[in-house]
Amino acid sequence: MVRIFMRKYKNKYRIESTRLKGYNYGNAGLYFIAICTKNREHYFGEIIDDKMQISNIDILSDVFWHEIKKHLKNI
Repeated sequence: MVRIFMRKYKNKYRIESTRLKGYNYGNAGLYFIAICTKNREHYFGEIIDDKMQISNIDILSDVFWHEIKKHLKNI
């Protein structure tokens, strides 16, 4: 059985953070980002014959992803 311990914050219950205690998340670092789409729709493409077939949405999202560093410092 898995138990989730909840404590009160401002008189309301909340689930404890899964963040590593003592780690400064403001520091530069590498992060893995996973995206789960609504209803698990395959917006970014599909795997056909063991190869990823990217969609037009994926191409556009890749362009926008690489544009971020032009607009935000330390990205």
